[in-house]
Amino acid sequence: MALISINLKTGSADKQADVIVGIDLGTTNSLVAYIKDGVPVCVAGKDGKNTLVPSILHLDTEGSAIIGDAAKNKLISDPQNTIYSVKRLMGKSFKDVKGFENYFGYTIIDSPDDESLVKIRVKDKFYSPVELSSFILKELKNRIEDVLDQPISKAVITVPAYFNDSQRQATRDAGKLAGLDVLRIVNEPTAAALAYGLDKKNAETIAVYDLGGGTFDISILQIQDGIFEVLSTNGDTFLGGDDFDRAIIDYWIKENNIDNTLIINDKEFGQAIRLAAEKAKKALSNGTLSGAQQEGVFEYEIPNFKFQITKERFEELAKPLVDKTIDCCKKALADANLQIADIQEVVMVGGSTRIPLVKQAVSQFFNKKVHDDLNPDEVVALGAAIQADVLAGNQKDILLIDITPLSLGIETVGGLMDTIIPRNSKIPMKAARQYTTSIDGQSNLKIAVYQGERDLVQHNRKLGEFILRGIPPMPAGLPKIDIAFYLDADGILRVKAKELRSNVEQEVTMKASYGLSDEEMALMLLDSIRNAASDLHIRSLLEARNEANNIVLAADKFLKQNDSILNEEEKTTTLKLVEILRGSVAGDDKDAINAAMQSLNEYTEPLAHRAMDVNIGAAMRGKKIAE
Repeated sequence: MALISINLKTGSADKQADVIVGIDLGTTNSLVAYIKDGVPVCVAGKDGKNTLVPSILHLDTEGSAIIGDAAKNKLISDPQNTIYSVKRLMGKSFKDVKGFENYFGYTIIDSPDDESLVKIRVKDKFYSPVELSSFILKELKNRIEDVLDQPISKAVITVPAYFNDSQRQATRDAGKLAGLDVLRIVNEPTAAALAYGLDKKNAETIAVYDLGGGTFDISILQIQDGIFEVLSTNGDTFLGGDDFDRAIIDYWIKENNIDNTLIINDKEFGQAIRLAAEKAKKALSNGTLSGAQQEGVFEYEIPNFKFQITKERFEELAKPLVDKTIDCCKKALADANLQIADIQEVVMVGGSTRIPLVKQAVSQFFNKKVHDDLNPDEVVALGAAIQADVLAGNQKDILLIDITPLSLGIETVGGLMDTIIPRNSKIPMKAARQYTTSIDGQSNLKIAVYQGERDLVQHNRKLGEFILRGIPPMPAGLPKIDIAFYLDADGILRVKAKELRSNVEQEVTMKASYGLSDEEMALMLLDSIRNAASDLHIRSLLEARNEANNIVLAADKFLKQNDSILNEEEKTTTLKLVEILRGSVAGDDKDAINAAMQSLNEYTEPLAHRAMDVNIGAAMRGKKIAE
């Protein structure tokens, strides 16, 4: 879901006051809403009918984008240049999407570094999810400006409660690229509770179950006298309606003995079966099977294939996914130290909650009827319009108290994570701990910040690092270094380190790995104003050059170490591709660098596998099993 929430302050009869814009970018659909005559309403397009804007982009050879229904029509005819479900990639690294990359009809390029940011290839250009999301936000911005007949520049953005710092930063950056001053990041469950008017009731503890197209989260809130306090949250940012579609696709592949490589290599076929699965899910969920189909059976034909699925089989496939969401509900209750009987109301949010099995499972788990009378696609948008009104100062009897969904800490000796702010801590907040040095005379200290719940930092997400310099030389253990975390109301982190004996200090705001400097953002906004492609030129070029230089060094080392294994043609071709990559690094075209890296990686990957097999065989030769 996505929204733009507008509050118009009282002004003169011929002049509109400042507008506050709220945005909640959806995996499947986006929409806009504003306060009209004191009531939140969703905004329809020019046809005056549909409030939903499909979160789909089609990019042409010039990099121009069409958004929404027009782009949706390109999913089958031009799948490689049509982007959907980009929200699932926001703030993600290559490691996060491994195993999912072939699900998308477009190309997510491979990388030798699992921690690198996700890149999407469209023809000869490379885009980040932040850039692509900004195109959708611009479309929403244009839609609301058409309705209000005035420019807008300020935004409130709602996100899934279980979004981590990287995903929140990505959403904020996308808003900036769309030309919006992002005033606040707000969690979606609170908006949904507002839309249902639960703040008007007596003190209650409620559960908000939010299952959208690509993400799921469950939040437990306590509401009393207009104060919304989030007690706990849990969820999965890779679980949603897309995964129900995928379950149907996998079933059809198995039933029809389809080679999985056909889905990967034939993008048109892959999109046709994906859209058929989406239709099956909706038809079996809302009972809109056509008369030509057998009762309770969905049928769909494309050349050479006929697909069928019953409602019973669909629910069999869907049950493991629904069970995952119930497990998250159990964890959220445990974190809030509550029992099922303590929950008075259950609110359903997100289009995927239309699936009868989902409603049934949630109702059974909480042992009560769920709130599903508002349109689940619009409920967050409507609530966010109210939130914008609160931030505008027009509603002073509502206070929102959110939490951080994941723990925040630093890396300590041995690669361990020392948690400074535990998950489910109320925000905004400050927490600090004291540390010292481990080496005599140490004058610098590297501080690496992570987010996650595992003991080892290698299993958590790195948010960033910085070096506290200028510590006076002292014996190990003598310096007193205070590291303080400041988490603001948006869930975005600042870190301050100070050596207390010398007062040496440094403070930074954590940036995700793709993060943009203010200067880079300003340049990109200027490009946007000039109707040029909003790309991450400066940072992307530097990142591409750094990655390319590392690959060149690795390739040179590989050739030297495996000289006897490779034939002359393989050596010559590899050297030629390395030289092409070196030449591209000298230029200013990041797309050319990325393309040269991809060509070198694709050619050398099978060579590397063969070399590894030979080297392992040589190492094992003559060894006994006992050894």
